[in-house]
Amino acid sequence: MEEARVALVTGAAGGIGRAVAERLAAEGLRVVVHDRETGGREVAEALGGVFVQADLSDPKEVWRLAVEAERAYGRVDVLVNNAGFQHVAPLERFPLDVWQAMQQVMVTAPFQLIRSYLKGMKERRWGRIVNLGSIHSLVASPYKAAYATAKHALLGLTRAAALEAGEAGVTVNAVCPAYVRTPLVERQIADQARNLGLEADEVVQRVMLEPAAIKRLIEPEEVAALVAYLVSDAAGAVSGACLPIDLGWTAR
Repeated sequence: MEEARVALVTGAAGGIGRAVAERLAAEGLRVVVHDRETGGREVAEALGGVFVQADLSDPKEVWRLAVEAERAYGRVDVLVNNAGFQHVAPLERFPLDVWQAMQQVMVTAPFQLIRSYLKGMKERRWGRIVNLGSIHSLVASPYKAAYATAKHALLGLTRAAALEAGEAGVTVNAVCPAYVRTPLVERQIADQARNLGLEADEVVQRVMLEPAAIKRLIEPEEVAALVAYLVSDAAGAVSGACLPIDLGWTAR
């Protein structure tokens, strides 16, 4: 019987990351749950997986995560780069240290993890890498320059890695959701309300959902279902793709 594949999911204590970890475990994968917060331990225990705590804003911590995650089961077959955070502010007041931390967590850390595991995936002639981009990998919004920059860069990394990895049976894709019902989005709503002088409900309807054809937030489980497809054998011909799950946002 073939040994179960191993997935590392970053930022998996809650939101999209948790939904992805739960879905992959349900599909029979062994899951390494990463998060900066200790809440990831409970998720890992519930899934029968392994928890590794690390702060991805520190490059040394990323390298430690890479080693410990691989040590847990002897290899990593599936990498889901999900961890991220948001800070909303006008460019002229955007803190430089926050900008740098966002690029480290959402661009450099995924690069570090891909770099760590790609050789092994190529040697085994199979691997799946999914980067959680955003609708902001494709478009931009006011007050989100750092986030849009990071997510655009992550899409570039996705495409370049796909071109290098394809002949070895390794696929690299980006999933690019619009607003998902997560704690991060709840904080964005509050930040946007403060910056724009609106009520929270007005931010959701007039800012977040105004460009969308489907007028609702996306559920984390919907994103997890797309990730589960991309890491399956059935998706072996899909690579270098940016797959929007965006309520019809980019149809305009």
